[in-house]
Amino acid sequence: MADGRPQSGAAAGEETRRDDRDRDQAAAAAAGGAGPQERAEEPEADLPPEEDDTCSDYGSRDKPGTALGRTVPDGNVLFPDIFQTDHLLFYERFKAYQDYILADCKASEVKEFTAEYLEKVLEPSGWQAIWRTNVFEVLVEVVDVEYSALKAVVQLSEPFLCESQVSTFTLECMRELLELKEHQIPLQELWAVYDESGEFDQTALAIEHVRFFYKCIWRTWDEEEEDDFDYFVRCVEPRLRLHYDILEHRVPSGLVADYQNLLSQCEELYRKFLNLRSSISSSDSDSEVENISMVEGLKLYEKIEHLKQKLKLIENPLLRYVFGYQKYSGLQAKGLRPTGTKITHVVSSTMMASLLQSLIRDKLCPESYGEELEIQFHSDPLAAVNACYEGDTVIICPGRYVVDGVFCIADSIELEGYGLPDDIVIEKWGKGDNFVDCTGANIKISSLKLVQHDAVEGILNVHHGKTTLENCVLQCETTGITVRTSAELLMKNSDLYGAKGAGVEIYPGSTCTLLDNGIHHCKEGILIKNFLDENYDIPKITMVNNMIHNNEGYGVVLVKPTISSDVKDLSAEKREGNTQPHPGGERVCAEGFRHEELPECVTDELELYEQAEISEQTESNYEIANELGATSARKSQMRKKRLSELGITEADDNLMSQEMFVSIVGNQFKWNGKGSFGTFLF
Repeated sequence: MADGRPQSGAAAGEETRRDDRDRDQAAAAAAGGAGPQERAEEPEADLPPEEDDTCSDYGSRDKPGTALGRTVPDGNVLFPDIFQTDHLLFYERFKAYQDYILADCKASEVKEFTAEYLEKVLEPSGWQAIWRTNVFEVLVEVVDVEYSALKAVVQLSEPFLCESQVSTFTLECMRELLELKEHQIPLQELWAVYDESGEFDQTALAIEHVRFFYKCIWRTWDEEEEDDFDYFVRCVEPRLRLHYDILEHRVPSGLVADYQNLLSQCEELYRKFLNLRSSISSSDSDSEVENISMVEGLKLYEKIEHLKQKLKLIENPLLRYVFGYQKYSGLQAKGLRPTGTKITHVVSSTMMASLLQSLIRDKLCPESYGEELEIQFHSDPLAAVNACYEGDTVIICPGRYVVDGVFCIADSIELEGYGLPDDIVIEKWGKGDNFVDCTGANIKISSLKLVQHDAVEGILNVHHGKTTLENCVLQCETTGITVRTSAELLMKNSDLYGAKGAGVEIYPGSTCTLLDNGIHHCKEGILIKNFLDENYDIPKITMVNNMIHNNEGYGVVLVKPTISSDVKDLSAEKREGNTQPHPGGERVCAEGFRHEELPECVTDELELYEQAEISEQTESNYEIANELGATSARKSQMRKKRLSELGITEADDNLMSQEMFVSIVGNQFKWNGKGSFGTFLF
């Protein structure tokens, strides 16, 4: 494909660029290529001398013997061992593609640059390989290499070794097949036979780099993309990072499935587009049928471009989670079971007679429910939750359960442990997924201990509806609990610790009630997201008798933008007297809220707490409540100003009186690194 560059300038640039690259590759060939380095999060451009020396030892011919491992081929035929090259680390592949193979080539130059690389490192003959397809495997000997076509010229080895899913692939059939292919086989279909001398290490590695590139990195439409950008930076690096992030379970499983589906759809549509374009270009007529085909081609092209943009979003490590979080917010509830029945699911790794008797006495007694119970038994809590419909109950017996997946709860169910939380432990392995995602209207989780290992996502995410968490222990790895816009969390008598972010994140427009909890040993205790934007609603927050201690930063953090000049006067007024009336006629103070606005389940508790004497922590409680209330007042003032600018002098009472509902009572803040309360300005 022509790139539109002046030929004379392009030719000169090409010569200079290739001369530089040839010198680098000559040095690399002498040194033996990239070495086995542990994967770095961000590859460094300049390595220290000692690391570079380590790289040069990898597959070096200056040292006797091979530096690569060997593996035994699967199957019943006794094929010779092959080089093990499919477990290369991220940095090994990154360095090979960036420094030795692709450099700064354009998409249209990929095949040419790859051929030049192979000419320098690939042995042209004298080595054996296993030729693998989806149908058969056969041992061949390489007698020549067609570098420009990325193919090897082969002949059948003696003795003839072949394994096939069908019995028709005899020696004669293979000879005929090779004749049809003119004895030329794509390099990525060859697996080099192991050799202890080390002479063919670079050959095995080169074939692996080509095979991996065309299997995992290259897209059939890449060559038609704009050719004005560095192909490695634009496409190779983000796709390589995504590949290893998936291998290391750093990407949510749902997002991985989405990516694979999008890729398959795009490839299928692109094949149709190529066929349609070919049929149009081969026709000389200007018929109505051709016009229709052109319209269809334009529609296909638009669909392909849309899918390509989605793929790029996921390939971009900064944007993929913006796209990925949409996955869970759209979980669909099953609703009631078609038969109308509700089932109690019992989870236990082993069911003893004594345990069953206790369950029947305490939980499964028909008299307690007034009707006959239908019971299902499971050994995996994730399978039990996935089998639930609206109104079901899951009872988890004492034990340690290890799950590899996400608890996606979209129906109103109850998930309860039978015993103390420390006796009912659910552990989550796998870096990419949340532990629990809730979108049901009324979800209850009680008496469980949730433990994360090596995670990069939060432990519990409330997207929609109400989730009640009672008498639970949450051992976090990254973020703790996230309460998203329009969602509601009621957390009682629970213990949360270990989050590398905030223990609880409260989004604008959400409702969060925290009663008698411990939140400790996190980066921040509670983080309240900015809600001053005009598109955000004010959250409702109730915090009563919580112990927030030993967090690295603040006990409570409010995120907000720098105050604009048009509301500074109001801010000063609020600081002078925090009991001044709001635009809607209400007041903000630590306990000055109407009980009828509180959730019914906490009214009685609050009445008891408000009768208690003021403790040494009262100052911190007042400080948090007053700052949140003042911020709420600023938002109301900003709304009023905007309405006034639009000529609206009498606004709707509900709109103008909207403010943060805050009750901060009886909480204790101890040993937090930066203090009880702080604000983060941006």
